[in-house]
Amino acid sequence: MTARVLQWALSRLNAQHKVVLATVLNTRGSVPGKTGARLAMTAPDLSWEGTVGGAGLELKVLNRCKILLEQSTAPVAEVVTYGLNKGAKGYEVQPLDSLCGGQVTLSLEVMIPMPHVFIMGGGHCGQAIATLLDQVGWTYSVHDTRPEFASTELYPSAVSLSSTGIDALFSNESLKTMNRFSDILLLGHDWSEDQERLLGLLGLFNRDGVALDGSTAPRVGVIGSRSKWQAFRAECEGRGLPSSLLDQVICPIGLNIGAESPEEIAVAVVAQIMSAFKRKDPSEPTWRQD
Repeated sequence: MTARVLQWALSRLNAQHKVVLATVLNTRGSVPGKTGARLAMTAPDLSWEGTVGGAGLELKVLNRCKILLEQSTAPVAEVVTYGLNKGAKGYEVQPLDSLCGGQVTLSLEVMIPMPHVFIMGGGHCGQAIATLLDQVGWTYSVHDTRPEFASTELYPSAVSLSSTGIDALFSNESLKTMNRFSDILLLGHDWSEDQERLLGLLGLFNRDGVALDGSTAPRVGVIGSRSKWQAFRAECEGRGLPSSLLDQVICPIGLNIGAESPEEIAVAVVAQIMSAFKRKDPSEPTWRQD
């Protein structure tokens, strides 16, 4: 049971979904679930796997998991003790309408998926970004139509490597499958390839209510100048893509720190992803004077 619940939770995290893991830490008296029992719930569909014993205890835990998923934007952990009797008393014991009479202490842990960055263009900037992603412990995948720039020699830590044509790449993808990525970076050596990638991506994401913010769809960033973006935007609008979707694309990518070299650009880009992931405004000071 424990292995199945943990595997399920990891699969949901790998798909960029938040997970709450509930674990029975200890018990006293007659209770429905035993020490080590686990249950995991994920957002946004609130599906779950496992059990902490059933009955009213499990319903209470499921309701608390739902609240934590709705309210938490960062990792959270709490410990709660339930008394399985409506008249239960004691320090930090929550009574349940039950006749079991025992007590159960559980941990509830909200787990936030780490960024998984899709590097589309395996040249110098892509390599510099991958190096930083390795250092912060995030995962990445790489696509480049040139096989030598999507190789294990350049990207030994990549989750996946692809050198297929762009049409072939998107023929096997959908909004659901692309949600395994938190961020998609268009870093191609050829502007026409990046334009084709952008058209393919936005074609998948062109649905009412889709937000390119890492929630309903990955964040999308394009490397390049203002004139390049204006040309891309005109082409996309000419293909019928809505302005509301194009407004969400980040171009140029990276925080404005005066970056010029691939290594400096990598710092700016990874910092921008981190600020979005941690929901921090980089313009705010890191400390406040009282």
